[in-house]
Amino acid sequence: MLSRMSRIPDFYKLSVSQRVREVHARGLINETDYLTLVRGDHTLTVKTADKMIENVIGVMGLPVGLGLNFLINDKEYVVPLVVEEPSIVAALSAAAKIVRNGGGFDASSTESILIGQVQVVGVSHMAKARSELERRKQEILNLANSLHPNMVARGGGAKDTEVHTHPSPTGGGDMLVIHLLVDTCDAMGANLVNTMCEGVAALVETITGGKVFLRILSNLTDRALVTTECVIPVEYLAGKGFDGEQVRDGIIVASEFAVVDPYRAATHNKGIMNGVDAVALATGNDWRAIEAAAHAHAARGGHYSSLSRWSKNDRGDLVGWMEIPMKVGTVGGPLQSNPTVALNHRILDAKSARELAEVMGAVGLAQNFAALRALATEGIQHGHMTLHARSVTTAAGAPADIFDTVVERLIDSGDIKIWKANEIIEEVRQLSAAKKVTSQETTRALSAGHGKIILLGEHAVVYGRHAIAAPVPLAIQAQIEDIETGIELMIPRWGVEQSLHPEAKDPQSFDQPLATILEKLDLSDRAMRITVFANVPRAMGLGGSAAVAVAIIRAMDDHFRLNLSDEAVNGLAFECEKVAHGTPSGIDNTMATYGRPLLYRRGQPPLVEPIKPSVPIRLVIGMSGIESLTARMVANVRKAWQRNNRLYEQIFDSIDRLTLEAVKAIHNNDMEHLGDLMNVCQGQLNSLQVSSWEIEEMIQLARRNGALGAKLTGGGGGGSIIALCPENAGDVSIALEGAGYQAMEVVIE
Repeated sequence: MLSRMSRIPDFYKLSVSQRVREVHARGLINETDYLTLVRGDHTLTVKTADKMIENVIGVMGLPVGLGLNFLINDKEYVVPLVVEEPSIVAALSAAAKIVRNGGGFDASSTESILIGQVQVVGVSHMAKARSELERRKQEILNLANSLHPNMVARGGGAKDTEVHTHPSPTGGGDMLVIHLLVDTCDAMGANLVNTMCEGVAALVETITGGKVFLRILSNLTDRALVTTECVIPVEYLAGKGFDGEQVRDGIIVASEFAVVDPYRAATHNKGIMNGVDAVALATGNDWRAIEAAAHAHAARGGHYSSLSRWSKNDRGDLVGWMEIPMKVGTVGGPLQSNPTVALNHRILDAKSARELAEVMGAVGLAQNFAALRALATEGIQHGHMTLHARSVTTAAGAPADIFDTVVERLIDSGDIKIWKANEIIEEVRQLSAAKKVTSQETTRALSAGHGKIILLGEHAVVYGRHAIAAPVPLAIQAQIEDIETGIELMIPRWGVEQSLHPEAKDPQSFDQPLATILEKLDLSDRAMRITVFANVPRAMGLGGSAAVAVAIIRAMDDHFRLNLSDEAVNGLAFECEKVAHGTPSGIDNTMATYGRPLLYRRGQPPLVEPIKPSVPIRLVIGMSGIESLTARMVANVRKAWQRNNRLYEQIFDSIDRLTLEAVKAIHNNDMEHLGDLMNVCQGQLNSLQVSSWEIEEMIQLARRNGALGAKLTGGGGGGSIIALCPENAGDVSIALEGAGYQAMEVVIE
């Protein structure tokens, strides 16, 4: 079993089933919990819900996500979060990663004290009553503790009393209030404290000579405080075109605004509670009580202010601090009644209520940091446009087959509203039914780059051998719009929204290839928004990066009237591929540019021969959901080739012979022989150590369900497979999807 780690790179890119497998593989859940999640047995049933509250008619579900990267008091946590609002989980994980680089969060907590209040009215001698209550304090505590001996045995119970007096707001005489301070240990303790207040009421009346009226707990839990701190060196704050000092100072200014202005403080604190409430819901705690305590604490002293403070230390580091009431529990009814809550507690692995409270404090501060950082740089709305559009599209009920198209058009419209999404859904349906293309789509089709599959020849093509490639019948398209300042890149389906900042200290993955295009086309000083409509999945071995480059180059050619030839487009796309992948063969950019089946061999000039199948070749593409990093896989093969040159040259020669034999099989319409060649080629690719267990599983599924041949396509290490299915593509697709993978049927003509 792997060691417990909160860092799971690219977790968001996996399918749900793959995430469950990854969590299980890392030891975060046991075999029973793994099967429970896979089968969906953890969800609350109507029968169980009917025992929890009154008048039950159904059960409403909420997403359960995982906050990653948390390091709190030198312990790693994967934090379950129950929340419906987009971006919270992603923002928390990103913020926790930055804070982790600075050493993580330091959190401390006081004893888990809950206050019970006993209100006494009609007291004739207030001073005497106060004195008697103090004198007989131990008697009151003993009585309270006798009602819950098990709690006392665990080290908890009633610890102290306090006496307060308040004038009546209506002039009806002063009231006396006794506070019973109870350590509830790992329980939330509401029922326990209420029972104690009820139990001591008669004794209090005897002591004070008054009449006890209310006896109930208080949700202002300021005797159960959590303090959280973090220190972030400025070098970890840089990004999105801002240096670390700019981001730090922006966060401090935004924090000071929330300190002095209650209108800003309310939104500031709501952001903190976005994280805290998500953990409270996941762990079965009373989020309403936690909210009430937090806001009451923020208003102490008569001025509502922010719960957190951000400043800089003598070294110039950003320092975050927060104090918040946090009375939570890790034992009690919700864990027994809701199986998801119990599962979430096992994932979090907090050993006590105080540890859980400290985690929740760290999550609140992390969410606060994420929000302030976004405000100080790109702004909340801009940063979450894609997520917001996806949420609105979901609310509008867009079906899966047109979902991404609706998201793209919704963003393109600039009016991200449900009514607009409904309007677009209807438009897309009508266009699909009529098989028509709008003028806008025609424009975008002119600015397209083709995806690709490689039938045979991966990796060997890098070393001067042949490869057969064919276009994926879904292009990547792009369009350019003029804007006032800057260069913005948006790829909604890949969740990419960024500004191009070549001077940034930590450039993002798209910055350098895009900067190469702009420099070569002499457009670096032009302001524009580049929107890419990606129908080819990212990093799935389907030529996505080359297709993006070609689509962007053609969009710029069209928008700025550059009159580029196909050869010029291909050459510039190849330069981008070199930036992205190191030593590409040139096949991806060639396919992205020309978009037709071909036999390819690198060289000066490269061999590019069209292939014309005599009948359509039907394939299924199976996508693992595991990103295939072509540059890494190519580099790994190169290292092995350098160590064992003769052996690897023999493997490349063998793949080359298979590839050339496959050309003949295609021309002769010999699909059985083509399938055999694909299967043998997969064995050779496996010997290059570029396969993976996901790839092998998909290949076996395809073959068992009638595929004549199946192999990986592209760089490997994840990514995709292709399966030759002249008669049974549907069966193979169903089998792959049933195992948690994505499948797409294509025809090469």
